[in-house]
Amino acid sequence: MHGTPFSPEATDVEFDEDSMWVKLEDGRTIGVPLAWFPRLLNGSEAERRAFFLSPSGIHWEALDEDIAIATLLADRMETASPAQAA
Repeated sequence: MHGTPFSPEATDVEFDEDSMWVKLEDGRTIGVPLAWFPRLLNGSEAERRAFFLSPSGIHWEALDEDIAIATLLADRMETASPAQAA
C-alpha cells in the first residue's frame, strides 16, 4: 500500500438531501457537500447507494466515481454529523 498509514477506512456511507456522510472505523463521521462531487449530486438515490468500500476509499462503478478517504480528511478534518450531536 502506498496510502497514508494513519488514514482510517470507511465503514459506511449515507446521504441526505445535499450531503454525503462517511462513517470511519475510528468513530469519526465526515460530512461533505454533494456539490463537491457532481457525479454523485446528479446520480439517483439508487446509484448513490450502489457503492463499495475498499481500503483506499469509496467507489461507485455506475457513476464512475472514486473518492479516497485521505482526500476527504484533507478537505474536512473537523466535521461531525449534526444528527449525532442531537
